[in-house]
Amino acid sequence: MDIHFDIIQTAGMAGGVFLLGKWIKARSSFLQKFFFPAPVIGGIIVSLLEFFLHQSGVVNISFDKTLMSFFMNIFFTCVGFTVSAKLIRSSGRQGAVLAVIAVTFLIIQNVIGVSLSRLLGIDELLGIAMGSISMSGGVGSGAAFGPTLESLGAQGATAIGIAAATFGLMMGSLIGGPVAKRLIDRHRLAPTGATTDGADDSPTSATAATTSSTLLRSTLLVLIAAAIGTLISLILTLSGIKFPYYVGCLFGGALVRNIADYGVIDLCHDEVDMVSTTSLNLFLSISLMSLNISALIDLALPMMAILLTQMVTMMTYAYFVTFRLMGKDYDAAVMAAGHCGVGLGQTPNALANMSAVINEKGPSPKAWFILPVITVVFINIFNPLIITFFINLFQ
Repeated sequence: MDIHFDIIQTAGMAGGVFLLGKWIKARSSFLQKFFFPAPVIGGIIVSLLEFFLHQSGVVNISFDKTLMSFFMNIFFTCVGFTVSAKLIRSSGRQGAVLAVIAVTFLIIQNVIGVSLSRLLGIDELLGIAMGSISMSGGVGSGAAFGPTLESLGAQGATAIGIAAATFGLMMGSLIGGPVAKRLIDRHRLAPTGATTDGADDSPTSATAATTSSTLLRSTLLVLIAAAIGTLISLILTLSGIKFPYYVGCLFGGALVRNIADYGVIDLCHDEVDMVSTTSLNLFLSISLMSLNISALIDLALPMMAILLTQMVTMMTYAYFVTFRLMGKDYDAAVMAAGHCGVGLGQTPNALANMSAVINEKGPSPKAWFILPVITVVFINIFNPLIITFFINLFQ
């Protein structure tokens, strides 16, 4: 028997998946500690149930994915709103060095994924799915790029990318603290008490209370930015390189954000974050509950080999490259911990890693300001471009 959920039913199911994941996460310290998103938790449970029902011959379930594409593009438009030229300039020389460090590692992650996939005899596009798409990009990126890879013949790329990103969420939080502790102990580092110029320029939200009117205005700004992004996507296609549609949306958001930074538009970051969070949660819920679990079974061992290599490489890179180039001091050690978090997981993992070190060893305002700002901006800008380059190279 086949059951297909239409667009409204799919939206309702996505809401249920999110609430299920949120309910389970609230009762698990493990899931909270490693920042597992609620839609990932609920979505994996539902997709496993669908897998067992399919394997037992009871029922085949499918969903309308129209809203998944819509919410994905809205989410990446909101991501573009984090790209502020003023914040980049305020981070100074160290910010520029960290940007190079972070972007270079995106390339390394994809080289590892492609090289090991070739060595292990699996599709190189699946190696890209286990590269910066899922490692630095996270669950959202894995779900977004998966269909593109599958359209090029990489079966199961979405499931593999999401599984790899889930692995990264755990490992990114596990390895950051030990890396920083080893650096601090070996080099006998201690906080200097230095402050960071420009820290007061970090993104702040409007102080006015959110109302239905102001939230509507912010939502409309996001939609306008997304529409501008579609025009940017058309321009990008003229290059002859196949860019995912949402890359243009990201740049559309960045354009509106930087116009707002100069006072031309009033922008409330809290409200944009609300739109972003809602879009991401619904996008992930639909994507995860549609996950093809069977695609993971045959690739379990090659995938684990690639992901463990990615983890060891991240630790080594943070220890020898991030730490040294960022100044070989206490702040650099804290940034190394943060880079482990964002290089395998997401910004919350980076902040949690740095917070754990700071709570034990002392404050690091420089690291706390520079690393989140720079990694969010430059990974968001360059990761889609680097991924697109690798996809076009190996398709």
